[in-house]
Amino acid sequence: MAGSSSSMRGSRQRRAMADINVVPYIDVMLVLLVIFMVTAPLVAPSIVNLPTVGGAAPQQQTPPVIVNIRADGNMSVKYKDDAGAQQQEDMTKADLHGFIADRAQSHPDQPVVIAADKTVKYEVVMNVMSELKAQGVKRVGLLVKSQ
Repeated sequence: MAGSSSSMRGSRQRRAMADINVVPYIDVMLVLLVIFMVTAPLVAPSIVNLPTVGGAAPQQQTPPVIVNIRADGNMSVKYKDDAGAQQQEDMTKADLHGFIADRAQSHPDQPVVIAADKTVKYEVVMNVMSELKAQGVKRVGLLVKSQ
């Protein structure tokens, strides 16, 4: 029996390993990583020479007209007149229509900002916004409070 076990050992066949050895790939990747880490700080960022604007006057931004819509539905308009003084007027929707028409003729690119109380219905705000757009106001925005 002792002889039979030794003969079994010799008759076994060696199988080829089916697994891929990934250690050389990892070594190559680590070497590449080290090369990139060493060379990255040595590369100087390229400098872009931008053209300059000669003699252009800076654009003056006109302060916006602020339309306040209060919780009770009443409106007021806050704006700066031609002298630069702050003005505020209470208005109805019909008054707002005339005011915006006059303001659009004298200051065509002036933005209008709507500041509505949070209890005001969305429909009211959208009606005012669509009326402003119908009057030819090019820039209409909403004023919000940051949290």
